[in-house]
Amino acid sequence: MVSELADVFLVSIRDAYVQVSAFVAVTVLAFGLLQYYTRGALLERLEDSERLQPLAGALLGLTPGCGGAIVVMPLYLRGSVSFGTVAATLAATAGDSAFVILALAPEAALYAYGLAFAAAVLTGYAIDEFGVGVDRVTRAVARLEPATDGGTADACEVTPGRDHRLLTPLTNAVLAGWWVLALAGLALGATYLLRGAPDVAFEVGVGFDGLFTVVGVAGTLVSLYLYAVGRRFVPSSPPGRGGTAGSRGAAFRSAAFETSFVTVWVVAGYLVYEFAVVATGVEIQAAAAAAGLLAPVGGALLGLIPGCAPQIVLATAYAEGAVPFSALAANAISQDGDALFPLLAVDKTAAVVASLYTTLPALAVGVGLHLVYGPMFGFGVL
Repeated sequence: MVSELADVFLVSIRDAYVQVSAFVAVTVLAFGLLQYYTRGALLERLEDSERLQPLAGALLGLTPGCGGAIVVMPLYLRGSVSFGTVAATLAATAGDSAFVILALAPEAALYAYGLAFAAAVLTGYAIDEFGVGVDRVTRAVARLEPATDGGTADACEVTPGRDHRLLTPLTNAVLAGWWVLALAGLALGATYLLRGAPDVAFEVGVGFDGLFTVVGVAGTLVSLYLYAVGRRFVPSSPPGRGGTAGSRGAAFRSAAFETSFVTVWVVAGYLVYEFAVVATGVEIQAAAAAAGLLAPVGGALLGLIPGCAPQIVLATAYAEGAVPFSALAANAISQDGDALFPLLAVDKTAAVVASLYTTLPALAVGVGLHLVYGPMFGFGVL
């Protein structure tokens, strides 16, 4: 049993980095560089286009990770966008779990996030058109106006790193090495997919399997250092908080820290699933199938939990064939990711109301899919 658990642990930390994290790094870096080169111009246009705000908010929420959704929250707190825009953004938020699905089940991602986008836009415009929650938001904005000129509402704040004579230069060196591993992981991951996602032996060497193992394990260990230690000694946007990078170097640093955060939780998701199977012998897919309509209901309710960690675990379980597509789609609509935290910090009631609004369409879509198409285990998984 101990040997089997050790094998599961090592293979999980290897696969998490090469199969997911290397692709996450490229996506997050692209978004960070876009933010840097546009200098917030996209947000200015969003504020000026009132009629298009729910649509634009949903598009920002749809970007993998939480950065696009997070930047909308301070705009609402300043009274620049509508409550419908907030609801649309949160409903479309793909969160960090999107990286797992995009890497391991791209076809499922296309349909799940397409449904989330459509539900988000309809929900946002319905709220703005029929006045659901408008009075509540008007009172909230009026009450918060003096406190929303920056401060706790600023989701783009960069956390300064503590200057340490040893750990600061060490972290900068680790960041450079991390990007070397990320590029190597991207090449190995792309080759792995082009080969049809074959079984890869856990071995050390200069062949494909050996490099897959070395890069995967090393990448995860370095990511763990950046997540647990390094981010305290180098200035960067907090993981999951997006923001506009002040330089290209800052965009690379933020992408590395964001990806390290995702890596840790993807590994946790892999381990939770694999250890549960090994330790209990319970077939999770069979349990989910027996749950019937409770599966998409559970996926929607899980999305009420702020943050991305629970959603990453669910996405990992889906990629392993243990969760039905109806639950994945419901969770894609319901989850708010880290985008809810800036709102919670200033107005908890508004945050709860917005989160409930995203759960209602999630339940409708998830249950509807389950009734019409069935659970659809393994749909779109590579």
